[in-house]
Amino acid sequence: MPVALPAERSKRANDLAQQTVLVYGAPKIGKSTFASQFPGALFLECEPGLNQLEVFKIATYTWDDLLAACKLVAAGDHPFKTIVVDTIDNAFKYCTDHVCGKHGIEYEGDMAHGKGWALVKNEWHRVLTRLASLPYGLVLISHAVDKTVETRTGEYTRTQPSLPDRARNVVLGLVDIILFCDTQTRKDASGNVVVERVMRTKPHPTYEAGDRTGRLPDVLPLSYESFVQAFDSAASGTSPAAGAADASTPPGKILHGKAKP
Repeated sequence: MPVALPAERSKRANDLAQQTVLVYGAPKIGKSTFASQFPGALFLECEPGLNQLEVFKIATYTWDDLLAACKLVAAGDHPFKTIVVDTIDNAFKYCTDHVCGKHGIEYEGDMAHGKGWALVKNEWHRVLTRLASLPYGLVLISHAVDKTVETRTGEYTRTQPSLPDRARNVVLGLVDIILFCDTQTRKDASGNVVVERVMRTKPHPTYEAGDRTGRLPDVLPLSYESFVQAFDSAASGTSPAAGAADASTPPGKILHGKAKP
């Protein structure tokens, strides 16, 4: 494709199906169910766990399977509008296995001067960038892991996607929205404790989240309907995000000791 100077500004991506979204959280909290409701969702199933959902899926249990599925998607002769990689953690493991097998090593560190790590990262970056550049929505699903962060005055716990740092940094750089699926408790009118599933959308010291679109409230119920309503309401500017959870609710993780992030 020839390179030329632009004649006009690019347009903002206002369609939800144009967004690249990372969804992560504890097992069985509802990540896959949430993703299955995106328009025309096609799952690239990298680990078992979809048996209770009626979805379109391709079993991708090797890196070659994933590449073949991506090639079919890129060809465009299909009705699907959103590609879901479930989970991105296993997809990265397949990428690592593929690169190591190709170069006859068992572990990335077996190659001198960090070359093995670089080869895996390059392959991971190449394929994810290609997926994100396709004219479809992209939803990446990951598990959550707690990491201890040390500061000068102490330490605290931070929840983040369970990918290794070198893989997670590539993902965080290309997604538009990072949704942390969490729970929060409240008391109902009768004084009973109610546990609600929520999604946290904004950056916080004790968890990874983010919203490049700027449309979502800090916290909203873990439901596709609430997500779409909040996204569309902010776009129209006519009403606040209906159905949103109480944004004043404190995050699920408690700082330890006297440390402040």
